Amino acid sequence: MGAASGAASSAGAWLAACLAIWVACVQAKELTKANWEEETAGKTLFLRFGTPWCGHCKDMKPAWDKLTEEFADHDFVLVAEVDCDGSGKTKCKELGVKGYPEVRHGNPDHLEDYAGSRDLPTLQKFAQDLRPTCGPQRLEACDAFTQRQIQDYMEMRPEDLDAKVKGQEELTATADREVNELLHSMQQEYQEAKRRKEQKVQDIRAAGLTLMRSVKEYRLRQKDEL
Repeated sequence: MGAASGAASSAGAWLAACLAIWVACVQAKELTKANWEEETAGKTLFLRFGTPWCGHCKDMKPAWDKLTEEFADHDFVLVAEVDCDGSGKTKCKELGVKGYPEVRHGNPDHLEDYAGSRDLPTLQKFAQDLRPTCGPQRLEACDAFTQRQIQDYMEMRPEDLDAKVKGQEELTATADREVNELLHSMQQEYQEAKRRKEQKVQDIRAAGLTLMRSVKEYRLRQKDEL
């Protein structure tokens, strides 16, 4: 009895392991702000942005998971998804994603909207036609100017390249901060203008506007009755 129970337990564990592996294989890779740079470097992206509660996302999921499985080992095409209500929320906001599911494709730094049908055959055909993205891994996909830029960066000392990257990132962060501060200031101005308007309306009503309207309506009704 013990041996049989042990065998059943082992078989169950083996089945669970196989199932876990299968699920991992067919589920789309999830991208977040944290893993974006590492996962997308040198890739041409085909991404689905959605949420777990979105009905249309659920309808599309089987086709997308199948597409993910087919392109799992592709040389340069990355089929993945971003959970806009979970770990990928920050990235979705950064990219300006509004509706779900939203599908985009292209260079990691310049994604374009996908306007095709969302059935599996159409998605497969579109993904198969995607072209390599320009980068250090594929200079042949770059124009002459970009190739020279990449070559210059490749020849830089690691510490110099790190410093240059850090400098550009700081400029980007500064620009983001300035925009956020401006938007906050504009929001405060809007709230103050709204408050002044509401106060002015209250003052006008207090000065007799509501009563004047009542009298006007009363006179019109009396006139109609005559």
